[in-house]
Amino acid sequence: MFSQTDFVHMERALALAKRGMYTADPNPRVGCVLVRNGEVIGEGFTQPAGQDHAEIRALKDARSRGHDLRDATAYVTLEPCSHFGRTPPCANALIEAQIGRVIAAMEDPNPQVSGRGLAMLREAGIEVRCGLLANEARELNIGFVSRMTRGRPWVRMKVAASLDGRTGLPSGESQWITSAAARADGHAWRARASAILTGIGTVREDNPRMTVRAVDTPRQPHRVLIDSQLDVPLDAQILAGAPTLIFCGELDARLEERASALRERGAEIVPLPNAFGKVDLPRMLSVLGERHVNELHVEAGYKLNGSLLREGCVDELLVYLAPSLLGVDSMSMFNLDAPDQLEDRVKLNFHTVERIGDDLRILARFAPTALPGTDTVSPTVSK
Repeated sequence: MFSQTDFVHMERALALAKRGMYTADPNPRVGCVLVRNGEVIGEGFTQPAGQDHAEIRALKDARSRGHDLRDATAYVTLEPCSHFGRTPPCANALIEAQIGRVIAAMEDPNPQVSGRGLAMLREAGIEVRCGLLANEARELNIGFVSRMTRGRPWVRMKVAASLDGRTGLPSGESQWITSAAARADGHAWRARASAILTGIGTVREDNPRMTVRAVDTPRQPHRVLIDSQLDVPLDAQILAGAPTLIFCGELDARLEERASALRERGAEIVPLPNAFGKVDLPRMLSVLGERHVNELHVEAGYKLNGSLLREGCVDELLVYLAPSLLGVDSMSMFNLDAPDQLEDRVKLNFHTVERIGDDLRILARFAPTALPGTDTVSPTVSK
């Protein structure tokens, strides 16, 4: 169905899409290559929200170089949009340019599009094919796919640990278990996320900034804090520089004064109590989905990590393992009870394993499938 040349051009389109890794959010990362008579005549990738999509950039690129667009082939990593959002539909632009053929890696999971863009192109007499390197395209936009199909972000939990699975000494000392290379790599994963989440325990212990510093990016992810009782100190670094979204439990009269002080520091307070007065974690993910969060990057302590796992709120683990041992009394990665039987253990699949500096980086995902086109579902871990 697809030629070797088609593969080459789609691989280039995917490489272009990756250029928007840190900037396209909340839009999907998309790349486009225009080819006519065997020559690449235009390229583009999705710009920050409200600016040109990949197809428009590629069309402008070709025109700026004086190329004739008629009967060209457009290789695009996601179905061209068919609706008016912040920008006009890309499908219309391709039709008006008299493009002859469109090859898309995958359909757009957005219900506002979902095949309509491809249908528009076919109705205009354009040859359309879909499915070339679909898995690679889906992986690039796994958070966007999650938000469009499940109404919640893709949740990635990052942990740095010793080889015996310990994240800090009994004294609380934990900086640094892993190498500088691993920490820099962790910032790259932060940078691609829509938001970074932590808990009040980590804020008290480490006073983190929860920002991207080791990667050159014009966009900082939103900061999200889970703090049931609004105990975060007013001088905490997580409140500095940009608004922080704080999820709390029941916002009663006792906490309202505290909430007012935090709002003066630029924080947004969202009460989201569960039956036990804690934050309702699954509902929190739905709220974040409504706020256009595609990928949620979690860096928290073992208690919140365990709670998120028990509530089925984690899609994959990003674990950095250092070649060291900290001992049985040191802090663990997750606060989880042992299962009664081995067959009830939490099961994951290794997605990738790589060496980063002196450490190993493991990306592990839960099974079986629930997210369309992926090999992952976040489970509910038995309490």
